[in-house]
Amino acid sequence: MTGPLIARRALLGTALAAPFIRPSFAQGSDPYVIGTLFPMSGPNGEYGKLFTDGAALAIEHARADGTLRRPMRIQAEDTQALPQQGVIGMNKLVNVDRAHFVLVGFTSVSKAVAPVGDRAKTVMVNGGAVGPDLAGLSPYFWNVIPLAHLETQAFLPFLMRRNLKRIALVYVDDPLGDAILGLLRTELPKVGGELTGTFSIPRTAQQFGPVAARIRQARPDAVYVASFGAQQAQIIKGLRDNGISQPLVGYSALSIASVTSIPEAEGVIFTSQKFDYTGGSEITRRFAADFKARHNAEPGTYNANYYNATRLFALLARELERENAAVNGDSLRATLLRVREFDLVGGKGTFDDQGNMSAEIQVNEIRGGRVVPIA
Repeated sequence: MTGPLIARRALLGTALAAPFIRPSFAQGSDPYVIGTLFPMSGPNGEYGKLFTDGAALAIEHARADGTLRRPMRIQAEDTQALPQQGVIGMNKLVNVDRAHFVLVGFTSVSKAVAPVGDRAKTVMVNGGAVGPDLAGLSPYFWNVIPLAHLETQAFLPFLMRRNLKRIALVYVDDPLGDAILGLLRTELPKVGGELTGTFSIPRTAQQFGPVAARIRQARPDAVYVASFGAQQAQIIKGLRDNGISQPLVGYSALSIASVTSIPEAEGVIFTSQKFDYTGGSEITRRFAADFKARHNAEPGTYNANYYNATRLFALLARELERENAAVNGDSLRATLLRVREFDLVGGKGTFDDQGNMSAEIQVNEIRGGRVVPIA
């Protein structure tokens, strides 16, 4: 019995001395974590689905194309579009999930989580918020959506040509609304326009009769709506139900189905990025066709933006894999600044030193529940 026992002990000792290798991770096959800080519940949950659908399709395409040696997976944290929830989620993604790339949205949430990502050197990519102060938040905070000042620069001359010079602003009381207010105050006079009235509303407001009465007194040519989520539809209904017949205008947040589907939104005009889904690049056409096949709906701006944000990670990580380099916030940023230009949905995406992507702007009108480009 002694000989076999010694042999077994020797074998056990050898096994304990050898390094433990997890079979599924042995060759670096553990997935890249794509963190998401989206509102998946609450009044802005519609955005979370739009954002996630775009990101998920980009992951599917990268897998089908064999873009990366390792798979990607989404690790979702529900922010409910609230800054505090965003910070909690960001800390978990950084400290528990070890995410080096996080998709974010909403101006207030983005500004709240940026310091956390900056300290961790985690890349954060925004494809939904448009506050102009999101540019330069951190070297690790990038934007794949034109910020509000770029949309405004394209939109105000259009309004002047339509003889919509006297603008009343209904804006939500948060960083996004404050940013739009500042822009219109500064930029309208430069093009011959006038801000005839400003009406701040809480994020929770649902009744807009008193606001409509004050707008009627201001006698504007058009009313600019600067809110987001389900509240936008309530504002539009409230203004129309209380006698506001002037054109309603706004920015890219109006492109969601809960707005475009209501009869009161007929004729609403707003800006967004320019996407040519039928005559554009092969990447753009593939995205549009596959999105429609999966969701039985035409893709929107936010679907495309978060597809682009996720595709951007895949393209950057591919470069690093080719160099056998580590994929982390610093290496991703260095690669972005070295390459600068990427093939994305909508065409070439070019990034500046702060990680802001330039893009063409188009003007849209809601007609029969559809978004129709008009300029």
